Amino acid sequence: MTTRNRETTERVFIVDDDEAICTALCDLLESAGLSTQTFGSAEQFLAAWRPQMAGCLLLDVRLPGMSGMELQGRMLEQGLALPLIIMTAHGDMPMVKKTLKAGAVEFLIKPFSDGELLAAVEEAFARDRERREVGDLVQRVQARFATLTEREREVMELVTSGLTNKEIAEKLFLSVVTIKLHRGQVMRKMGAASLADLVKMAERAAPSRGPTSPQ
Repeated sequence: MTTRNRETTERVFIVDDDEAICTALCDLLESAGLSTQTFGSAEQFLAAWRPQMAGCLLLDVRLPGMSGMELQGRMLEQGLALPLIIMTAHGDMPMVKKTLKAGAVEFLIKPFSDGELLAAVEEAFARDRERREVGDLVQRVQARFATLTEREREVMELVTSGLTNKEIAEKLFLSVVTIKLHRGQVMRKMGAASLADLVKMAERAAPSRGPTSPQ
């Protein structure tokens, strides 16, 4: 395993057992100002995986032990969301379709051009930045949600489900004035500028409540 340009947060993580290819890829990527880290097998990459890893994974299909496609499947199972670029000298259309359907950013057939690789890495980095931005947003929303009282969470759930203040008051056996006070506290604590904002936050407050993608 080799790491180069350690000071850069984003990296291209290269998994290929051919050292010559790894060196050539590192030289190309680093000439474009990118940081790299290489692994000789899928198992090495999984052992080194950390949730804070940022960038993308450049993955060969044919590897000793676990194959590249098997690694892609393992990553999906374990929720390892780093964007993948698949590369191989032995690809066919069914393989291409399978890997892209499973979420790969690009499927590169060796030998590929420098431009093809750099364009794929740029796209993968963009996807990863979006993924991390969404993750940061979810964490902030969940931290705010944790500050709500049990009653305020009840009110937030009912408000974001579309009930009026009067309907919520009747459901919780409280006055409309009290519901308005709770609703105001919820809006303030969550940092919501509108009901639409609060609905989006409710979707992100807990995994079971809805998607966490940008809206």
